[in-house]
Amino acid sequence: MDNKINTWLFDILNSIEEIESFFEDTPLNFLENQKDIKTKRAVERNSEIIGEAVNRILKEKPDFKIENSRNIIGTRNRIIHSYDNIADQMICSIVINSLPKLKSEFLILLK
Repeated sequence: MDNKINTWLFDILNSIEEIESFFEDTPLNFLENQKDIKTKRAVERNSEIIGEAVNRILKEKPDFKIENSRNIIGTRNRIIHSYDNIADQMICSIVINSLPKLKSEFLILLK
């Protein structure tokens, strides 16, 4: 696999694992998350990195298969360009429902 693509895949995996590390000691709680601005922003930043890396991979190799790639990139764009339109529920849902699946997919891609 191309070194650039490999690097971006590792960036994605590292961002997912960093998000997971924020919730190792206590599971994600929506109400607590709303109050924890630092963690909220860190999750958003890592989500931006994931979306940007997916975008770069697809620009480099348009036929590269990443499930929900357009949604991932769209989330990144929304966080960056429409920051005032980000619902905490959306970010929590991504962390709880999407990241575990995404992590599995990227672990397979890196093998």
